[in-house]
Amino acid sequence: MEIDRQKKAEVLQHTVKHIDIKAHDPRALIDAYKQMSFSARELGRACELYERMLQDERCTIILTIAGSTSAAGCMQAYVDLLRHNMVDIVVATGATVVDMDFFEALGFSHYRGTQFVDDRQLRDLYIDRIYDTYIDEEELQHCDRAIKEIADTLEPRPYSSREFIGEMGRWLAANPARAVKADSLVQVAYELGVPVFCPAFSDSSAGFGLVTHQAERPDRHLSIDSVRDFRELTQLKIGAENTGLLMIGGGSPKNFAQDTVVCAEILGHDVPMHKYSIQITVADTRDGACSSSSLKEAMSWGKVDASAEQMVFAEATLALPLLAAYGYHGGSWKKRERRRLARELAAA
Repeated sequence: MEIDRQKKAEVLQHTVKHIDIKAHDPRALIDAYKQMSFSARELGRACELYERMLQDERCTIILTIAGSTSAAGCMQAYVDLLRHNMVDIVVATGATVVDMDFFEALGFSHYRGTQFVDDRQLRDLYIDRIYDTYIDEEELQHCDRAIKEIADTLEPRPYSSREFIGEMGRWLAANPARAVKADSLVQVAYELGVPVFCPAFSDSSAGFGLVTHQAERPDRHLSIDSVRDFRELTQLKIGAENTGLLMIGGGSPKNFAQDTVVCAEILGHDVPMHKYSIQITVADTRDGACSSSSLKEAMSWGKVDASAEQMVFAEATLALPLLAAYGYHGGSWKKRERRRLARELAAA
């Protein structure tokens, strides 16, 4: 298919800029929100709960990410949560880790566009759309090939997604000429020993790269073991005294993290429910879903302690930067001990 390069360049002019939570102190605003009602007060209480997590020396904090906030300008906020020891474990969708973060680490960008557009024209230009955000499909396929390149260098055996994402971080650190953006979630997690899990890893650009890797090596290839992921994350839950969940969106990352309590029980370990839990979501509860249950409902499954939970029904690009910046400027993270849990799993 012949692509109109000039038209494509005209469409892909304005890059998405990631918000810097370090540059914005919202504490006075959030404190005012606490005296209001509706979503403002929900967000205010969520910020209080997150502060309690950071102050609890025995609390291991698990960040779960679903949806497209990373492409929409929140990726630097997630990186700052890791870099400043405000998160100990990440559970995310493959799109968050690969199509959004690793993609930008290779030097590519997401672009500001509009939802009021002829999508046939975008297809002709090889431009993919996430609501009002654009991605260059040709660049995304370059990302697919980079995943295949990494897979081709590894021993042919089953890997947890956590292991393979660690290898992605290692590859970025070892190839600075290829890793144009050094401050990526994947590389920072690798350098700081933060484990990153993707329970549906192949549902992303990683899937295309790994399928190509296996197709070219039918007898000697690697695979992703999602059961091992579940076991590893459950091991971390068993080893933690308290756990707190900071959940952006819902879906498989949310359920995967919550289910570790049940899995630990099935394995014969008496572990406490997640002590703290926050979810930022626009999902509804009336259809019985809310991206794997409301937090109060999760208590009936033995997953979440409902005495310290907060649902925030708000679009995450509005709420997450405020919550993350509130925690950052509060400074409680400065007293936390860094856990480096990926290294514990690698040594096990």
